[in-house]
Amino acid sequence: MSNLPLPTSADFSEDQKAYLTGFFSGVLHRDKVPFLGQLADGRFTHEAGADVTENVHGTPLEDLCREERIKHEKHGLDSYDTILANAGSGEFPRDGDIFRYKFHGLFYVTPAEESIMLRCRVAGGALDGRQFRALANITRDLGNGFLDMTTRANVQVRGILPEGAPEVLMRLSEAGLTSQGAGADNIRNITASPTTGFDPGELIDVLPYARSLHHYILKNRDLYGLPRKFNVAYDSGGAVSVCADTNDIGFQAVRVGANELGVEPGIYFRMQLCGITGHKQFASDSGVLLTPAETLPVAAALIRMFIENGDRTNRNKARLKYLVDEWGIPKSLEETQKKLAFTLRKFPLELCEVPTPKVKHGHLGIHPQSDGRFYIGILMPVGRITVGQAQALADIAEKYGNGDIRLTVWQNAIIPNLREEDLEAVKAAILACGLAWSATSVSGGLVACTGNKGCKYASADTKGHALKLGSYLEQTVALDQPVNIHLTGCPHSCAQHYIGDIGMIAVKVKTADGNSVEGYNIVLGGGTDDTRGIAREIWKGLPYDEIPPLLESLLKVYLATRLDDETFNTFANRHAVEDLKALLGTALPA
Repeated sequence: MSNLPLPTSADFSEDQKAYLTGFFSGVLHRDKVPFLGQLADGRFTHEAGADVTENVHGTPLEDLCREERIKHEKHGLDSYDTILANAGSGEFPRDGDIFRYKFHGLFYVTPAEESIMLRCRVAGGALDGRQFRALANITRDLGNGFLDMTTRANVQVRGILPEGAPEVLMRLSEAGLTSQGAGADNIRNITASPTTGFDPGELIDVLPYARSLHHYILKNRDLYGLPRKFNVAYDSGGAVSVCADTNDIGFQAVRVGANELGVEPGIYFRMQLCGITGHKQFASDSGVLLTPAETLPVAAALIRMFIENGDRTNRNKARLKYLVDEWGIPKSLEETQKKLAFTLRKFPLELCEVPTPKVKHGHLGIHPQSDGRFYIGILMPVGRITVGQAQALADIAEKYGNGDIRLTVWQNAIIPNLREEDLEAVKAAILACGLAWSATSVSGGLVACTGNKGCKYASADTKGHALKLGSYLEQTVALDQPVNIHLTGCPHSCAQHYIGDIGMIAVKVKTADGNSVEGYNIVLGGGTDDTRGIAREIWKGLPYDEIPPLLESLLKVYLATRLDDETFNTFANRHAVEDLKALLGTALPA
């Protein structure tokens, strides 16, 4: 977490205060004048005289859960006037508006912090130096001075006060970015293979399709206010994982050769459904084969099917997984088909050529591109960088590349399109700003959610613990193969602990003297893509202070007893839980 103090009203200059007062002069009189474009009761004028809906997609109002009632009372996208009014009076959102703010990508993170977090959208994780610099300037002027990379290849700005929220949204838009729909029950950032377009081994450049779906969502109001959040990813078949099989819809590029089923040979996408690893489930193949152009209408049709039929009474059963569990894939596809002008194509998975295995930690270091140039992956420790580092990376991308920057789901960034003769200068520039372009086998795979320094749901300081753990293990264990360690603060599993080689989910632990300390349950053997697997729980309720030496012992036992050069994932899954405990000479805590 930042050591910088959050800005206060006193930090705004007189010119800034005058600007804000003038800008918000209309909404400051909200007790006398209705919000812009709204009636006195808060409804928009185009809704005047409209009948009150008695149900939401067939669910009676009295059966709706709290969040659904909030959305029914006023659509989250219609809350911008509230954001302006609160900015003018310096107030944080209250009651249902806390939830509605998330439709604009604004999160009031009390009680962890008395501030607002902005979550940006970055289509396919692709942006340019100008946009990255704009984000840096936003956090410099209106945030806490840091940028946080997320596991959906986008960016968060923290430490925003109510006065600055409208300015943040305007500056974001002026930079060609948006945060619309980045939170609440909406379709989250559309992710894509971070090396797409220049990866020598990929089957197709998927960025145009990720961008198209991103903009389609922004332009269609009916695609907001889903029963629950929704994730979509495009995998090009390239070297770096986008964890497509952890998404509600994962589009996996495949090659189809000559066949007797009437399908023209070429590059297609398999549609995978219902990945939700926090609930211990990967996306499964739906049997559907799509041309690249068909992915957008099919995604839109399936999302609309979910909107109309998902559970709006129970938040714990509202994800797509639970609708498909109830209906089965055949009926889910049948209902989706009703919204399409073309017939869904069924084709056996075994007749498709699937991509080659992913390169673990391929998001770091120097790698050749398909055009003879190079890309370099940059290590950002648990995704957090300073304003100066962000500005330096923007400068590097513009000076040595073509300005492009790619964000990854591993909380790191890639700068592509580098000439071979510039690589030494690029490496030196990255080191000069306090970052690294290569990593040890531990630091390259450290993933951590925000933790309790910035999220009310988290039970531990995951980012702080991850940094300490990584430093400790790098000094005590000489690994020759990469290992991913994921730390997540709560069951929402934003850091996807179940797909880590080593996964840690925070819990409060009672000590012998009756005090409560930060600790973790530990799972082992998770993976994704060609090593997919849900990690198994090995230890439960360990105080954090006991974990670094325990994992040191675990990794040393792995090195000493593995078969040939097997990976940690293979090693962990080759042993039963009791065998792993026996190897370490430890017992599972009661």
